[in-house]
Amino acid sequence: MVINASKMKIKLLLLIGILLLSGALVPDAAEQGGADKRSGSWTSFVYIARSLGIPILRASLKIENGSFEQRRPICEIQARIDTLNLAFFFRANNRFASVIETDTFNPIRYVKEIDQKGLLTGRKNYVQTLSFDTANRKVVVEQRGQKERKEISIPSNTYDPLSMFARYYLKEPLRPDQDIRMSIYDGVKLRDMVFHSKRERITTKLYGEIEAVCLESTTSFSAFGDKEGMIRIWYSADGKKTPVSMELELPMGSVRFDLDGIEKS
Repeated sequence: MVINASKMKIKLLLLIGILLLSGALVPDAAEQGGADKRSGSWTSFVYIARSLGIPILRASLKIENGSFEQRRPICEIQARIDTLNLAFFFRANNRFASVIETDTFNPIRYVKEIDQKGLLTGRKNYVQTLSFDTANRKVVVEQRGQKERKEISIPSNTYDPLSMFARYYLKEPLRPDQDIRMSIYDGVKLRDMVFHSKRERITTKLYGEIEAVCLESTTSFSAFGDKEGMIRIWYSADGKKTPVSMELELPMGSVRFDLDGIEKS
């Protein structure tokens, strides 16, 4: 089979955009901050992205409840994204974790571990930790192996990408025709975003055709020279708010992650 080089380059750029946006997770991120012994429950969502029917990316989201850190109840959201069937062109093993206060849903810490290598991108391998101080409206950015610490001023109502997801999955009601304003900081750029909610009927792998509430917002993508695209997350409208699908509309095309399975403790 002959593969068109320009088409392959576009696919790789799509993957790079997704992976850079997604970041990464460190499995023991909560322990790094001195979390108390865990005894809570967890739920894990697994997603698959396909191109021409072939799985190319696997993503997972795991939400753990019932832990304590410095006597504060916390929730940890872990994520992982791995490439499938693309080892020759691009390999990624990216992970990230967000630790949040369960009382306020304010972020405490966001840890990302980037481990990826591609023909066009070279090797990227680093661990970055963002420590949020919402009371003083700042975040401290540290990178493993580097002595320099960077302090960033942030507005109130600022989240990392995973704490934003957790807030609307675990706490906030999702109603159609809302405009939700917030700031998101992922260690790369502070983004002021407006998510609009709308009710849609979509087809899912696990549940067939269902009613869902979609949160969507325009955003800039650092991997594409800050060109704008869209991010969308669909939650089931049955009261469970199951995140059934996620989509990134990038400057060079769209990639959609569909829920492939759910596991619970």
